[in-house]
Amino acid sequence: MAKNTKFSTLLFVFLFVFFLVVHSDMVVGTKGTEKICERRSKTWSGYCGDSKHCDQQCREWEEAKHGACHRDGLGRACFCYFNC
Repeated sequence: MAKNTKFSTLLFVFLFVFFLVVHSDMVVGTKGTEKICERRSKTWSGYCGDSKHCDQQCREWEEAKHGACHRDGLGRACFCYFNC
């Protein structure tokens, strides 16, 4: 009986590690193929206080994938993110 318990525990550990490795390779493979480049928005002017507005403007006006407000010098600016 003890032999069977050891085998099932060993099998469970092996399968768990196998699925972790396979899953991590899938995630890295999908993210690793696409690089994102950041650029300060060319259409935004003034202080950037709301990332939702920055995101909308980057996507609609500059055809970016995403946009967000970030610290830039003493203030905050809108940055757009594109596929490189």
